[in-house]
Amino acid sequence: MQEEKLGPLPDLPNPARHVPPPAATPSAGQLAVAAHLLSSAKRPVILAGRCSRSVDGWNACVALAEKLNAPVCTNIKLATAFPTDHRLHAAPPGVSLTDEARAMVREADVVLSLDYLDLGATLKQAFGDKPVTAKVIQVSVDQYSHRGGSADHFGLPPIDVYLMCETDAVVPLLLDAVTARATPANVPVAPSLKPAPDAVSLRGVGLALEEATKGVDVCYTRFPLGWNGAYTHFRHPLDYIGHDGGAGVGSGPGMTVGAGLALKGTGRIAVGLLGNGDFLMGNTAVWTAAHYQIPCLMIVCNNRSFYNDERHQGNMATHRGRPVENCWIGQRIDDPPVDIAAMARSQGAVGIGPVEKMEDILPAIQQGLAAMRAGTPCVIDMHVLPGYDTQV
Repeated sequence: MQEEKLGPLPDLPNPARHVPPPAATPSAGQLAVAAHLLSSAKRPVILAGRCSRSVDGWNACVALAEKLNAPVCTNIKLATAFPTDHRLHAAPPGVSLTDEARAMVREADVVLSLDYLDLGATLKQAFGDKPVTAKVIQVSVDQYSHRGGSADHFGLPPIDVYLMCETDAVVPLLLDAVTARATPANVPVAPSLKPAPDAVSLRGVGLALEEATKGVDVCYTRFPLGWNGAYTHFRHPLDYIGHDGGAGVGSGPGMTVGAGLALKGTGRIAVGLLGNGDFLMGNTAVWTAAHYQIPCLMIVCNNRSFYNDERHQGNMATHRGRPVENCWIGQRIDDPPVDIAAMARSQGAVGIGPVEKMEDILPAIQQGLAAMRAGTPCVIDMHVLPGYDTQV
């Protein structure tokens, strides 16, 4: 069929007859119940998940938290949903709740979930096998997927009020309906970060990025495993687009190039901090960026290993009484190390590195940003410490 000769082109459909439907809104009764719970709560907590990428939606979410004086948690797997340096942001965004955030959720009397990722498991982090004592308000359309073709979904959380709508439609309505709370927010104090080690590390890369991008609008497209959410701050809905989801691997380069294309000419730059495994699985996206002159910066946090799996193999070796020193087999990407900068140059991009000294981190990033401003994609090979401690 693909090789048959085309006849007359079919008539194009009228786009006015195929517009998306208006967003669903909650019933007045359900909205009133949710507003009453939040207004009368003594220790409310907001879990800000898949929220708006519009500035108006972002501002409405911030205003709701401020009106309720409620602490907010976010997840680093998802696009940024709340300013991370706001006084109500309770903990650095991570894959799971911090110990301080778990205690805060456990002590809450009302939890408002704004389409939070895997709400059931998140509540289990806080309450364990004990009953969830807080009243739970869920704003999400996840229920639709439960009846889809695959019927895939996470564990079912306990919910007292379910508003089966998108967060964009509900947050402004809640903002108007709730009563302002004067009770001080119970925001935990996050532990201080350790000083950066005297070596190339995730912590050192984060510090250099903050320095190099002052006054620059950055859209982060990826962070490597082990990244601490406190290493950088998000202050705009486009500051971070979130992870790929679905446990995918190798998507980091493509996502960074795609974001660079979408942002081209806007003044905001696409920066992806990739693991070396992620980069090696999808690095041919660099050629696409070079061919179409898409400015983007990929910083490969290269620990010369599929370290997540190496660490897991070590844990399993301990569990099964096998030699832990063999955990690197099949996972280490070294001897010889892959020349990632040369791979980038071979595809027409600027390749920098390997960066192996702490004092070279900032100049390398500055050079990469200069290449981007000239319209050329750039890849920096950072030889970071081969650890998994989020403080390094």
